[in-house]
Amino acid sequence: MSGPGTRTRRRAATVVVCLGLFLLGLDLTVLNVAVPELKQDLSPTMAQVQWIVAAYGLVLGGTVLSTGALTDRIGRRRAYCSGLALCGVTSILGATGHDAGQVIAARGGMGAGAALLMPSTLSIITNLFPETALRRRAIALWAGIGSLGGLAGPVIGGWLVEQFSWHAAFWINVPVAATAILLAWWLVPESRAAAPEPVDVPGALLAAAGLLALVWGIIEGPGLGWTSPPVLAAFAAAAVLNSCFLLWQARCPHPMLPLRFLRDLRISGSALALSLMAFALLGALFVLTLYLQGILGYTPQQAGIRTLPLAGALAAGAVTTLPLLARGGAKVPIVCGLALVTAAFAVLATTETGSGYPRIALFQLIAGFGAGLIAAAGTETVMATIPPDQAGLGSAINDATRQVGSTLGVAVQGSILATVYTTHLNADLAPHHLPPALLHTLTNTPPSSPEALHLAATPAAAHVLSAVRDSFTHAMTTTALTAGTLAFTATAVATYWLVRTRRVRPGHPSLTADAGQQYLAPR
Repeated sequence: MSGPGTRTRRRAATVVVCLGLFLLGLDLTVLNVAVPELKQDLSPTMAQVQWIVAAYGLVLGGTVLSTGALTDRIGRRRAYCSGLALCGVTSILGATGHDAGQVIAARGGMGAGAALLMPSTLSIITNLFPETALRRRAIALWAGIGSLGGLAGPVIGGWLVEQFSWHAAFWINVPVAATAILLAWWLVPESRAAAPEPVDVPGALLAAAGLLALVWGIIEGPGLGWTSPPVLAAFAAAAVLNSCFLLWQARCPHPMLPLRFLRDLRISGSALALSLMAFALLGALFVLTLYLQGILGYTPQQAGIRTLPLAGALAAGAVTTLPLLARGGAKVPIVCGLALVTAAFAVLATTETGSGYPRIALFQLIAGFGAGLIAAAGTETVMATIPPDQAGLGSAINDATRQVGSTLGVAVQGSILATVYTTHLNADLAPHHLPPALLHTLTNTPPSSPEALHLAATPAAAHVLSAVRDSFTHAMTTTALTAGTLAFTATAVATYWLVRTRRVRPGHPSLTADAGQQYLAPR
């Protein structure tokens, strides 16, 4: 592809693809700030709230590997448009929902549409830009837009909730999806693999079932008890199913996840970094939106606006990655990004009851910049290492690691928050023997809301509200310590990986794609 007209059309096609990707990221987090209104309207349990938030990423992460091969087979533009159509139709189901079960089902259906859409976006971009430099810029844009969609979700969702209701967070998908479909058929060229791999149906079922069992156990653990038979059975089933998945992938003639790719440190190391980035950031975003509304007393729109530093810092990190990639490969930005994410959680872990918003803003600036470095560098490495005729598979690996990470982030950090909060609050209030009705009212009232301030006139109520504030802050810092420890471990592993590798000269045979690029390959 060459010439001004062609370049203009390629840019237009990239914008259209990124529009669908932005919608996909938006749906991942748009309901985070709607939790208080959802509780009032649908009366869901805390576990159901987590399912509403996590169902989208769960289905997306559990099926996107299989849809990568499907995308290569049926055509990438067709997969893109079909995924958008499914997202639009199931969004209507969610917008008209009257109970938590229907909303959860709608979110799962939207995740299935996103699983069909997401691999096609990166495959289309890779096909549009075979030139190394142009592809790097396009992938950096792709990484930034996808992450910005997720980080803009609370802002847009907060505005929609305040101006209309939580139903509007579903309705907004319909016109955007319809517009993107029309533009895609006009501007995006069709492409498919020359010899597409058969779809690995048994592998897809094992992967989805294994992830579902794991997430179910994590989300239901605080309510049912971590040692209860159903939760233990879910964890056991997850272990068996995921082990069977790996065994099947090793023996299947056409696996959905060829294990030979994971033996390449450029792919496996980048995928792990992307997964951890999503785990840390999306899980923290879920916790922070609860903190901003429930403890600091911000409205949904105010809370959403106060997550903007995360989006701005992430965009800055993605832009900064480009010269680093051109100069020294992907490992330095990945390691630096992981170190910054670790430092950000160290800041969040020192939050006190009276810290207020400035500490939250500082956390977002540090974590967002580090995540931007990881997102752009990790994605570029995965897509440059996978052979071009398997771009759908490369995109699916990149997408699956992000979505599994984000789903586990919401499930794990949400469950730690719920467990520590409940335990700490019960221990604080047990000696006071307060009436159950008063306890229910006060523990479900944001301490900074007008209702809470009115109730705080009585000593008993004031003590309960103070205990709620202290217990939630303690739970949030415990969650931050857990995520920070994981990030620190990953930083140490990535640093060791950096030390144990050497730069490959252009043209070196160990490069599987784009031999002229300078990547850090294993000794």
